Amino acid sequence: MTRRGFLAPAAAVLAAACSPLGALNALGPRDPGVRRVGRDIPYGEDPRQRMDILAPTAAAAGPWPTLVFFYGGGWDSGMRTQYGWAAHALAARGFVVVVPDYRLVPQVRFPAFIEDAAAATARAGAIARQYGADPARLGVIGHSAGAHLAMMIALDRRYMAAAGAPNLIKAAAGLAGPYDFLPLDVPSSINAFGRTPDLTLTQPVTFVRPDAPPLWLGHGTKDEVVHAEDTTILCERMRAVGGRCEAKLYEGLNHADLIATFSPLFRKKAPVLQDVTTFLHSELG
Repeated sequence: MTRRGFLAPAAAVLAAACSPLGALNALGPRDPGVRRVGRDIPYGEDPRQRMDILAPTAAAAGPWPTLVFFYGGGWDSGMRTQYGWAAHALAARGFVVVVPDYRLVPQVRFPAFIEDAAAATARAGAIARQYGADPARLGVIGHSAGAHLAMMIALDRRYMAAAGAPNLIKAAAGLAGPYDFLPLDVPSSINAFGRTPDLTLTQPVTFVRPDAPPLWLGHGTKDEVVHAEDTTILCERMRAVGGRCEAKLYEGLNHADLIATFSPLFRKKAPVLQDVTTFLHSELG
């Protein structure tokens, strides 16, 4: 029986998706006009609480808007070094891009990885000017579980407030994200959230509010890991309370396709990168 959110074979499909996405970093082409300006910058004491920063090489037009990019991996896998190609794609379109690692299951459980996302974002804002970025124009973006992180820190006020930057996020974007996935019925979500006394606090849809940062949500209609319905539901609920949300469904794209289209190899499959960066530039200036 299927449902909204993660499907029963999600863990297996996610594992299969991670390898080709990682291969894009090692073997695929990257957008030119980008340089790494920061490496292994700490935002906490744990070895995984580190981040890299990429920036456009163009001499004109700075300071650039700031983006914090969260990769996916079912809350239990992934590393920033696998996603340099995605960060290059964003930076080449006029952003300073911060890519943090965050602590994973089984080292931690909810809400530790959300707290890491907030801490990394706050740190990115604090040091943005050192890297040619504007902290007043900061957005967050993520794919899959990374989209869950981005939406949680954008919508649930408590995380960014605890990180000391309650009003820092000005826009948020999610690619193929799980936003309404109760009941928990697959290992990845059970392991990440199963010990939480009130499971509604793990769901981005719980925290829709009229004064939230504007959202952009993209999803593939052939996603067999996270239902596209999650994107539709979150956007509808945001609009119902007076918030701003734009949803884009991409015909025929699957879960990995949404982020793979950031690579020059697959960019012609769908204009995902163009759509999300147009939204982010319109909101961040």
